[in-house]
Amino acid sequence: MTQEERNLALDALERIAKHEEVCGRRWGEALTELKQLRSATDAHAARWEKLAWLVITTALATAATVITTHFVG
Repeated sequence: MTQEERNLALDALERIAKHEEVCGRRWGEALTELKQLRSATDAHAARWEKLAWLVITTALATAATVITTHFVG
C-alpha cells in the first residue's frame, strides 16, 4: 500500500467518523422530538376521550329522557 493510498484511506475513515457523529446527533434530536410529540399526542387523546364520554353520556341521557317522557308519562 502506497502512502497516497493510506492517506486516502485515512481521509475516508475520518469522513466516515464525522458523518457518524453528525448522524448520531441528528438521531438524538429526532428521538427527543418524537418523545415530545408522543406526550403531546397522549395529552390530546386524553382530552378527546373525555369529550367523547361527555357526548355519549349526553346522548344517552337525552334518549332516556325522551323514552321516559313518551312511554311512561
